[in-house]
Amino acid sequence: MYNLPNFVHQHFDKTADELGDIEKRVLKKAHERKIVSTDINAAFSAKASVGERLADSIARVGGSWSFILAFLAFLVVWCVINTIVLATRAFDPYPFIFLNLVLSMLAAIQAPIIMMSQNRQAERDRFEAAKDYEVNLKAELEVLSLHQKIDLRVLTELAALREEFVELNRRIEDKSGERPII
Repeated sequence: MYNLPNFVHQHFDKTADELGDIEKRVLKKAHERKIVSTDINAAFSAKASVGERLADSIARVGGSWSFILAFLAFLVVWCVINTIVLATRAFDPYPFIFLNLVLSMLAAIQAPIIMMSQNRQAERDRFEAAKDYEVNLKAELEVLSLHQKIDLRVLTELAALREEFVELNRRIEDKSGERPII
């Protein structure tokens, strides 16, 4: 990554001006030898509003077995109270019209809240995918950089070996007076 424009063109097949914000940010971090990975949960939760956190909590509770079982128990108790216990003066007799109204209102409120939470989860997934892309891109750049360093080191060592070989041949020639076969 010593010659940045050449590095960018060679590995991205673009000029430095054509790179996106993510690529530029990752290249800068790689050049500075800084990490790009972060705690995704903390980063995403930090920018959540109170309403978003409340929607997540309601969806977490509303989608749990404990809520389903508790609500089932509530329905059974409601039906038992209004049919058996309060047989003569039930506040919501058999067709349970008031219970239907309560359930409809609960569904009308709960459905948009759950959809908000699902939208937020989809946004979180997109955020996580973007972070994964950044980390993967930086890892690829680091691997490519290491390949370049190793290749440069191997070429340097080969050149040194060639020089040593030429020097050894010269010494053999000087001592024997003949040109070596090698």
